[in-house]
Order: sequence, then C-alpha cells, then structure tokens
Amino acid sequence: MALTNSERNNFGKVAVLMGGDSGEREISLRSGNAVLAALQRAGIDAHGIDVDQHIFNRLQDEKFEHAFIALHGRGGEDGCIQGGLEMIGLPYTGSGVMASSICIDKIMTKKIWLAMGISTPRFAEIYDNTRFQDLVDYLSLPFIVKPSCEGSSLGIAKISNKAEFVAACLKAHAFSGELMAEEWVQGGEYTVSVLDEEALPVIQLQTPHDFYDFEAKYKSNDTQYLLPCGLSEMAEIQLQVQALQAFRATGASSWGRVDVMLDENGKSWFLEVNTVPGMTDHSLVPMAAKSVGVDFEQLVLRILAASRGAS
Repeated sequence: MALTNSERNNFGKVAVLMGGDSGEREISLRSGNAVLAALQRAGIDAHGIDVDQHIFNRLQDEKFEHAFIALHGRGGEDGCIQGGLEMIGLPYTGSGVMASSICIDKIMTKKIWLAMGISTPRFAEIYDNTRFQDLVDYLSLPFIVKPSCEGSSLGIAKISNKAEFVAACLKAHAFSGELMAEEWVQGGEYTVSVLDEEALPVIQLQTPHDFYDFEAKYKSNDTQYLLPCGLSEMAEIQLQVQALQAFRATGASSWGRVDVMLDENGKSWFLEVNTVPGMTDHSLVPMAAKSVGVDFEQLVLRILAASRGAS
C-alpha cells in the first residue's frame, strides 16, 4: 500500500500507544513496536509512547494528530484510553468507548450474545460464597475458570476437581474484574479476524495443551495455526458470517478478532471479542490478513486509515 506524500501528511504525527500497566504489558510492547516499525517504513511520522498517567497531556503538548492503540488489557481495551482520546479530540484506531468496555468484560459480552440468540458456552459468575458443587451441578466437569476482564488467557484454568477450583480462584483473583466459570466445550478452537468490517479467513488453532492458553500463545513451539482452517468452504463462510454477527452485536467496529469453538457436532460457541488483538508479525490478525495478500505494513495502514473520529 504505497502512499503519496499527501496521504502520509493526512495522518500527520501519529502516536503508537503501547505498554501501560496491565498484565499484558510485555505483549503490548511487542505489538506496539511492530506497528511502529511498520508505520515508519511506510513513511509515517510515527512515535512510540509507553502509556502512563501523563499520556493525554503529552499527546496534546506534542501535537499528535492520530493515535494507533496497541494497548492490550486494562487501560487499553476497556474504553479508558478511548474515552480520554475522545475528550481531547484525537482520532484513534479500533472500537469506541462503549464497545471496548463491553468486549473487555466476558460476562457482559456473553449476556449480550445470549440476549441476541448468539451461541456461547454456559457460564456462572463466581462470588466469595459460590459453592463448587453448585458449579459442577450446573456446568459439569471439567469447566473453565477465568477472570472476566483479562486477555491473553491470563488467569485461565481447566477445573477437574475442588482443589483445582480453589487454586484457580486464588490465582485468578490477582487479575482484574469478576471471576467466572464457563462450560467446557470439547472441539476445535478457531479464530476469525475482522478488518474493515469484513471477516478474514478462519484460522484453526491446534495445541497439545488442554486449550489455547498463555503458554500455547506465547511460549510454546508446538502450537499449530491451520490456514486454510480445514473446514469446508460452506462451513467456513457460515462461521465468518456468524463471527461478524457476534462482533457487531457488541458494537465493535473497524478491526478485531472473534474467538470461537466448534463442538463435535459442528455447532459454534463464541467465547470473546478482542478489540485490540496482538499485532506482532506472528500474531493471528496479521496471519489472516497475509493469507489474502495484505502484508503487515498494509494492515497497519488500513487500520490507521479507519481511525475513529478522523475526517
């Protein structure tokens, strides 16, 4: 996606927002630096900023004209940075305040999906007085425990007995938001990337781990990404259509990623929407985009061009 001087100037001075203080800080720094390098290769006047409490003053003082959000987790995907950017009138990438605050919260996302008839695994909110046996009676074993408001599979555990449940709850309490238990779906794990409101080719995730956890995502060398995904053409199209419906139901827009399971009967069960997915050269959205001829540099330029609030 070669840009003319005029097109480069239209973006002006671009801040690539990364880092922050969430549990996904290190992943965010990797995403942000990859985005920064791609924008600079394209001739954009882009600058990396490790976000702190002075971010909005800095953006105004240094006269930035666009913000590319590469922040993952709390502060970046929950509507906070989006709200601040709107307050200072700075165009930014990705979904808006409301959609960001919904999608960071898996419980809220699932409630919206259920109200709209979109399939998602059964779940229960976990409180201090929640009884393990009540969860077993409702969800059966095994089930999943996860923080409602974290990404990158942080704090997620598969539960097969009470001891695992207690340990998982103690671990997950270190993260933000409420805890939830979710029905275990036996089947294949898939992800559908969205770019410019269109679904990209589906990727199937295969790992020897119980599920696509933090280790499988960022540390393991034996995770496989199947693209083509192995579904029939008709099944893939159907999954893309359903994923777009799930994406739009939350109010998400521009770009993102939808994670979904297909059970042994081929039924889809939607898990979550990521409004600021990973953006390294090895992340899932760039992988899907590359399969349709959109390289990493073109991808970040298209995301930037769709900035919210840009004229």
